[in-house]
Amino acid sequence: MAIEVITRDCTALGDAELGAMADISAASAGWEAGLLSKQAEEWVLVSEAFDNNKLRGFVFTTLERIGGTPSLVIGVGCVARVRNRSSVLRGLMHDQYHKALMAFPDEDVIVSTRMADGGAFEGMADLTDCRPWPDTRANGEERAWGRRLAKRFGVAEFDDRTMTASGGLDQLLFDHESTKKCPSEAAFSHLNDDEFVIGWGWAMAEFLDKFEKPAS
Repeated sequence: MAIEVITRDCTALGDAELGAMADISAASAGWEAGLLSKQAEEWVLVSEAFDNNKLRGFVFTTLERIGGTPSLVIGVGCVARVRNRSSVLRGLMHDQYHKALMAFPDEDVIVSTRMADGGAFEGMADLTDCRPWPDTRANGEERAWGRRLAKRFGVAEFDDRTMTASGGLDQLLFDHESTKKCPSEAAFSHLNDDEFVIGWGWAMAEFLDKFEKPAS
């Protein structure tokens, strides 16, 4: 059975949905329903991925303009540690790209999230000019974008060369354990326990055109 993805306003979430999200994060991030409820107040949309009617992943997101640029900002998210988690991630990201296309037709969209390892980069594999990336130095414009995104996420400290941040969250990241070796994994090897990376890339207009239909 295909992964089914449902996206709705965060205000529609109830205790049962938040409890199910807490359950799938228990094996990794360990977020409690109360903490996720506060995230529902911070973000606009929530996407939930189901396999045989069982919740297998979720992401909180907002579509907005940062300095006039179309942006898909991905907040806290988690993919359950199941065998088909790559399919769950693809379903979630498909729906994000579909929503971005609907909100910003014929425009390039910057996609960003926070992560502590390279797993979440699996969902950004097809984006253009992903940062951070090993053996690739961010230029001036890219560093400026890093600073804008760090401000958007409300981090306390930020290094615009490595896209490394600290402070401003309780490990509220995009949590996904990839089944593949991520080529950007080296970009995370320097992180301390309280640090994370702001990862981002460009969803070009021609790329988003492939997501005219929703995930399900």
